[in-house]
Amino acid sequence: MIASRGGLCRIRPAARPIHVDHRHGTGRVRGVLCFNCNSAIGKLGDDPDALRRAISYLEGQPWKPILIGPGAYRLPS
Repeated sequence: MIASRGGLCRIRPAARPIHVDHRHGTGRVRGVLCFNCNSAIGKLGDDPDALRRAISYLEGQPWKPILIGPGAYRLPS
């Protein structure tokens, strides 16, 4: 699997992939990642919305929840 990717991490091509990434709920393999990318995804709970908010934060556009009622918020998409 690593050889088929040319020895490149699927997220950061400059890094060497050494971890097989998978969905924790199903065990389905997604690809090979370097240690840092695999850890980052895991620490964000495999949550695409958390990753999108992290990207917005890094780009200088932090997300803001939308108030929809007293004490009830909706996250922007």
